[in-house]
Amino acid sequence: MIRKKQQCSLSRVALVTSSFVFLVCVSALSRAETHEFEDTSAKYQTTFNWQRHPAFNNGGITPNNSLISKSESMYTFSTTAHWGARVWQDGELYFNPEVVSGVPFSDNLVGLGGFTNGEITRAAGTDLKLYRQRLFLRQTWNKGGGSEQVESDFNQMAGTVDKNRIVLTAGNFSTLDVFDDNKYAKDPRTQFMNWGNWTYSSFDYAADARGYGWGFAVEWYLDDWVFKLGRMTGPKEPNGLAVDYQIAKHYGDQFEVERAHTIANRPGKARVLVWRDRANMASFSDALTYLNTYNPSDKETILQVRNGDKTKYGLGFNIEQEISSNVGAFMRVMKTDGRTETYAFTEVDNSFSGGVLIKGGAWSRPADNLGLSFMQNQLSNDRRKYLAAGGISFFIGDGSLSYKPENIFEGFYSFGIYKNTWLTADYQRISNPAYNSARGPVNVYAFRFHSEF
Repeated sequence: MIRKKQQCSLSRVALVTSSFVFLVCVSALSRAETHEFEDTSAKYQTTFNWQRHPAFNNGGITPNNSLISKSESMYTFSTTAHWGARVWQDGELYFNPEVVSGVPFSDNLVGLGGFTNGEITRAAGTDLKLYRQRLFLRQTWNKGGGSEQVESDFNQMAGTVDKNRIVLTAGNFSTLDVFDDNKYAKDPRTQFMNWGNWTYSSFDYAADARGYGWGFAVEWYLDDWVFKLGRMTGPKEPNGLAVDYQIAKHYGDQFEVERAHTIANRPGKARVLVWRDRANMASFSDALTYLNTYNPSDKETILQVRNGDKTKYGLGFNIEQEISSNVGAFMRVMKTDGRTETYAFTEVDNSFSGGVLIKGGAWSRPADNLGLSFMQNQLSNDRRKYLAAGGISFFIGDGSLSYKPENIFEGFYSFGIYKNTWLTADYQRISNPAYNSARGPVNVYAFRFHSEF
């Protein structure tokens, strides 16, 4: 579901928005060629994503937490400032305010495992809302091994670092800022839109309802290897906006190993990620027992059996590989224990995604991109039994279940219409939405405008 978020007055939104516009204009007028070293950074983005699905077969099901089967549209809009400054030697401070609005399908974020728009977690209505997206410190300790250039980017200032180094990130940020990187499938504003393509859809990483938290991550770069370890806060209640700051008691832990390699003289990277959540969550076995024994009419029994701290965990493998100067391939696969409810992401227990990203240089359009992918989301036996008995969880629950894995195809073409500005057409076909073979398939058509300054 879309969670309630802090409102801001229209006058405040107007002031911040006008300030954004002014700063963007000044930045655009004064920008020179990219420098090799920056002491400050001011970058901006704006994205509008509109999606529509035609009517589809509802299987004769009365909607519960179900995607509405009649034709409908949704949209998201975001404008973000990425401000940074070097506060001392090798220390960088970043602050990201963001203004967002948006309305999901079905008036609520329900009815799918792999949702179709990566921006929708931060939007909750047609009114513009201002919030602090990130506020974090990054400290680097250089350890030799030669140097390499760091390019100017969002939340990254141009400079030089040692190839062997230790990096600490601490404060308010997203787990995905550090973990589960992938050159070809990472950013729903410029690449694939579906949740299963910008991270593992079964990676239930700790975060508030918008996808951010408080915590730390340590990265150790050692030649072709990178070792990463981090702990983040989660929500007070699963999928809620309020943050649980008891990070010693309730948390999400991540450990990842990354290895750079070459195959046929083409670069690639492989990553192995293990994660663990600890929080007050309901188990599906308890929820099923309550549903069958105590209150068969209460389909949302998960809310009744959050009776103590539980641990959930998962293991994932992520690979990216350059095929040619214009073609890259990627794959992610993850398996989780699947015994407890979703903590902070979406309703998937085991996931697979893979595809290719093709640069338009192959047809003399170097700013364009073509992407093709396939995803499959699966549920654990415990979650399947609960849903089949008529139970409802946070994002899904048709009141019954004729189980099949949720299969998703996504293809997009991103057309460079100006420097750092793109218009994208996207198509997604979802078979067995919310794992129910009695419904669908669902066809989703999308247009996205994205610009960076």
